[in-house]
Amino acid sequence: MRLHEGFLVFFLLAAVTAAQADPIDLKPFRASYIAEWKGMTAASSTVELAKSGDDTYTYSSINSARGVFRMAFPDALKQASTFRITDGKVVPLTFRGIDEKDRPIDLNFDWQAKRVTGVAKERAVDLALPEGTQDAMSLQIASLRNLASGTLAGSVWMLDATKLKEYELHLEGPARIQTALGELDTIVYTSKRKGTESDRMTRTWVAPALGYLPVKAESIRGKKVEVRLLIESVDR
Repeated sequence: MRLHEGFLVFFLLAAVTAAQADPIDLKPFRASYIAEWKGMTAASSTVELAKSGDDTYTYSSINSARGVFRMAFPDALKQASTFRITDGKVVPLTFRGIDEKDRPIDLNFDWQAKRVTGVAKERAVDLALPEGTQDAMSLQIASLRNLASGTLAGSVWMLDATKLKEYELHLEGPARIQTALGELDTIVYTSKRKGTESDRMTRTWVAPALGYLPVKAESIRGKKVEVRLLIESVDR
């Protein structure tokens, strides 16, 4: 698995459910993570949520490799989602980014027409939007809101650059783990691409005490952990 794919699957969490009162109060934050590959620190990731309007937010991340891993992951992978909260739902509006080959991603969600259009990885994008579709960044915000309200969808559609992909989600339950922030009570769940024979899956630990932020994730193939992501710090 390429390292940047590990960062992507880290954010495959839960989909938005039916309209309801806001389960949490979204507050700006900045969190830092490290990525381990075969037990070695391979990269770092910083995510930040900022309010960009009365009911709109921007959630962004930048991931970069360290040391010898720069040869396999030479450029920072940047991505940002602008979304609004409507009737308790996370509704993505735009997704901007730069992939591992320095190719721009520029996508716009038109919910009235139910289509997403733009350019990604030097290819034109024009896709129909299933209800509740999220991008790779807005998906994390949708998930923490769902988990805070005690819900977890059985499946979710996510826009992955030029394709729509559906993932199956499974709640495993509570776990107390040691992190760089101390011992934390977490909720654990898994995600896996739906309709494929792949043995890849992602297991994610989120901390209710931190607003349901992910504090640990593992990208797993078979019984082998390929990439592990661990929280280092968070500022609110």
